[in-house]
Amino acid sequence: MTARIRDAADLEAGAAHLMQVCPIWARELPALMPLPLRLRADGFAAICDAVVSQQISTHAAAAIAARMAAAGLSGEAAIAGAGDDALRAAGLSRPKIRYLRGIAEAGIDWDALRDLPDDEVIARLTALPGIGRWTADIYLKFALGRADAFAAGDLALAEAARLLYGLNERPGPSALTALAAPWRPWRAVAARALWAYYRTAKGREGIR
Repeated sequence: MTARIRDAADLEAGAAHLMQVCPIWARELPALMPLPLRLRADGFAAICDAVVSQQISTHAAAAIAARMAAAGLSGEAAIAGAGDDALRAAGLSRPKIRYLRGIAEAGIDWDALRDLPDDEVIARLTALPGIGRWTADIYLKFALGRADAFAAGDLALAEAARLLYGLNERPGPSALTALAAPWRPWRAVAARALWAYYRTAKGREGIR
């Protein structure tokens, strides 16, 4: 059965694993505790939030999400039925309007994703318009609570790893995946810790 993160006890179990397998985590992680759960309800709203957050700052994403909520653009029917002007007024770019409308009209059975293996969830999500591996990993991590989801393409994670491990350059997705291999099966906890480290080092959030 796929491991899940449901509460603080799961985060603590993952943190204990990280500190056991890595002396750097053993030194740095206690100061970052307690880690945030960051869990949210699964379904269209969660994937919508992840798409909105693509390639923009956390501040900008939060502002767009707030405008969408104020305009009642919070469900599949609302997105599918909204005109371009209303969606642009909320701050969505033309590509993201196309993506969200396509996802809203795809008829996804969100409940069915809950019990599928990580790879199958990723395959189904990345078949939708505008959803790449990063967005699928974010959904796995925060909407489904999967314990080993990671998002190796996330720039804040890569920058945090560079700082934490004293690397000469920011690792790309393949290098970060290799670095994170010992953190299995708790890479989602490591991701939360890296974002917390990023916030401490950079003075800003790396994820919403």
